Amino acid sequence: MIRIGKNRVVTLSYNLTDPDGNMLDKGDEPIVYLHGGYDGVFIPIEDALEGKTVGDSVTVKLQPNDAFGEYDFDLLQIEPVENLPQPLKVGMMIEGDMEGGIEDSAVFYTVTEIADGKAVLDGNHPLSGMALIFIGTVTAVRPATAGEISAREPA
Repeated sequence: MIRIGKNRVVTLSYNLTDPDGNMLDKGDEPIVYLHGGYDGVFIPIEDALEGKTVGDSVTVKLQPNDAFGEYDFDLLQIEPVENLPQPLKVGMMIEGDMEGGIEDSAVFYTVTEIADGKAVLDGNHPLSGMALIFIGTVTAVRPATAGEISAREPA
């Protein structure tokens, strides 16, 4: 039986909850990633999976810095509604440029509030600032192809 190690393609079924057990992501689609430090999954998850095989499960507690980062108030912007795509709705995602950010870098903003002709745009990941519990089960492991290794991701 193949064990998880560097340059293995791993498939996981998973779910993600907050520390109180509230479901955040029921993992409708499996995670398929290249194991071995290629940034396919968060480092603590990859570390917990090292040496596991099909059928093994892991539960990993992730602090914000291990996952989507701390909440960054600098990623909030207030924009006039007329400058934004219409029809504008709370919960909508908008692609934009980060003020003062890296040139040519796009950020996805979530519209979190609309009032008085202005919209609040939040560039944080929806799970930033949260502790998370990842529960995953290995459903497949195989050696990566040379092409997958050079591309640093599974085909």
